[in-house]
Amino acid sequence: MARPFLKWAGGKGQLLNVINDNLPARFDRYIEPFVGSGAVMFNILENRGVEGGVFVNDINTDLVHTYESIRDHCEQMIPILAGLQAQYRALENMEDRAQLYYRIREGYNRRDADVITQSCYFIFLNKTCFNGLYRVNARNLFNVPFAKPVNPPICDEENLRAVSQALAHVEIRNVDYASLLDEVREGTFVYLDPPYRPLNQTSAFTSYSAVGFGDNEQRQLKLFCDAVHARGAYFMLSNSDPRNENPDDDFFDALYADYRILRVPAKRFINAKASGRGAINELLITNYQDGAIL
Repeated sequence: MARPFLKWAGGKGQLLNVINDNLPARFDRYIEPFVGSGAVMFNILENRGVEGGVFVNDINTDLVHTYESIRDHCEQMIPILAGLQAQYRALENMEDRAQLYYRIREGYNRRDADVITQSCYFIFLNKTCFNGLYRVNARNLFNVPFAKPVNPPICDEENLRAVSQALAHVEIRNVDYASLLDEVREGTFVYLDPPYRPLNQTSAFTSYSAVGFGDNEQRQLKLFCDAVHARGAYFMLSNSDPRNENPDDDFFDALYADYRILRVPAKRFINAKASGRGAINELLITNYQDGAIL
């Protein structure tokens, strides 16, 4: 069984049960415009037949290249990752491990390696950086610090091979999400997990790419959802619940007033202070209920 090969900020592993409970009863095509770690995609590939095709996308080019590398060149990646894992574990203290981490990060940011090696660097950094966070600066350089993990699974051969097999017939794209509307037809299910609207300034990890995703982009995304709805397709959208911080903030309630809005408990993990982590609500917004489009 394939499972996400990355740690990922905002990954949906903890919400899979409630997402499963709210999937459309039937759909014959699956589209995920913001794939991230792919928890929902892998879940659907494992448990649902999707005869009309699976299309996933992300604006993060290195993430997309990593998916493609695992799909198409898994056996070439495994010895590289195994070597990186052996290097890391052979170092006896965290200072030496930190130096290795920052050397790999520097190499990754130079972007002079072949795409397979670059994808291995991506996985190494993901497994050893702070909370699986992907963040770049204004020069598009990855700048997440070392997390000091003791025994990270940098090379999980069994899962990498399972992921490669699961992705064999998945179309992977690196485009603006709006262009995926061309693939939407009646009977399609679109799951959207965009960059979340920050609850406050300290939670605003918005530098996922050089392109921001503010309130205007959230409004544009709603228009995309409207277009999906108009085609007779299903959509489910995940996002933060502004009412966690401000009970009077109805941004999403007003924006998606014509659709079904569920508030579901989730745990937040990205905070410099442990006291800042804990249970909050997230939103699941759908254009269907009890199997029928609204």
